[in-house]
Amino acid sequence: MVDCLGMDPLLAWRSEFPIVETCTYLVSHSLGAMPRRTEAYLSQFAREWGTRGVQAWYEGWWEIGRVTGDLLAPTIGAAPGTISMHQNSTVAQSIVASCFSYAGPRRRIIVQDLDFPSNHYLFNGFARYGAEVVTVPSDDGVRGRIDRVVDAIDERTALVNLSLVLFRSAHLQDVAPVIERAHTVGARVVLDLYQAAGAVPIDLTSLGADFAVGGSVKWLCGGPGAGYLYVRPDVMHEMQPAVVGWAGHGAPFDFETGPIAYADGVERFQSGTPNVPSLYSARAGYEIVAEIGVPAIREKSLRLTRRLMDAAVARGWRLNTPDGDHERGASVVIDVPNGAAVVAGMTARKVIVDYRPDAGVRVAPHFYNTEAEIDLAVETMASLAGAV
Repeated sequence: MVDCLGMDPLLAWRSEFPIVETCTYLVSHSLGAMPRRTEAYLSQFAREWGTRGVQAWYEGWWEIGRVTGDLLAPTIGAAPGTISMHQNSTVAQSIVASCFSYAGPRRRIIVQDLDFPSNHYLFNGFARYGAEVVTVPSDDGVRGRIDRVVDAIDERTALVNLSLVLFRSAHLQDVAPVIERAHTVGARVVLDLYQAAGAVPIDLTSLGADFAVGGSVKWLCGGPGAGYLYVRPDVMHEMQPAVVGWAGHGAPFDFETGPIAYADGVERFQSGTPNVPSLYSARAGYEIVAEIGVPAIREKSLRLTRRLMDAAVARGWRLNTPDGDHERGASVVIDVPNGAAVVAGMTARKVIVDYRPDAGVRVAPHFYNTEAEIDLAVETMASLAGAV
């Protein structure tokens, strides 16, 4: 069993996450564990607010969105100055969607049926402005059909939304053919990185995606309230978002009224006052993931998820997650009998996972987890599946 520090150097980071001392925490696909240093950063925010008051805006708070984005950038293969921070990824998606006019023939937004529901709600909302939403179906509720997405893209397409890792099944999609096809016909692509960033290596620069969105809640261990929006540098100045606020103005403290004069850089995608405490909170997870490096996290993730999958198959449980390492994100979905009740029982035993209807029990080890915790989760699941 590879649980000792000498054989698994990433276990040195366990002491940085208090919750792993109290339970078996295998739910990082939903909410990553909080680093200890997060408390120190939040205390720093409170201290600055308490002692500096309004002066704190001129001593770092106003620039914190760009600083935090630049801290995240290497983890997702982005250049400095290409990421703006927002309340959540849906806000970021709304800014992207507002960059387009849906009055002419190029009015289609393409989504997949397996995208996170929030994306569906948002993009379908733009139908009132003339957008036509095209939903590409899967066959089995597990794997997305990239070939169908490619076939759906034509000169009528304005925007393609694509999840790098599907939230329900952890299918890691090959997005390159979609980006190539979209650019051939003059369409733009926004990647949803939420279930990938911090657990799967990403190189946005090489992929050439026009936009990317995500949040800090999951594998980045940054907590809620810190969504992000990446915009490719060469398209940044072409975009004129309608969802924009005073922080997106080129001279915000001139307080001009009327139509906005956009900021030159990534700030042109800002809305209002930055969410300062959440950006302090996100810093800790960003730093740790960057210090470890996503390739090392990915190697361990594949090892732990393979152990979990092998144990599940040995017990006759169906996996609603792709088997191949090249097409699987960082979580595993196991279809056990009475899944919701099983998860409730596991929680009572301090083995923390979750359940999704029409999917199953979702288990998500991260770099701070051990093989022993995988084995305990499977044993607990087995004992409960036979009892409920």
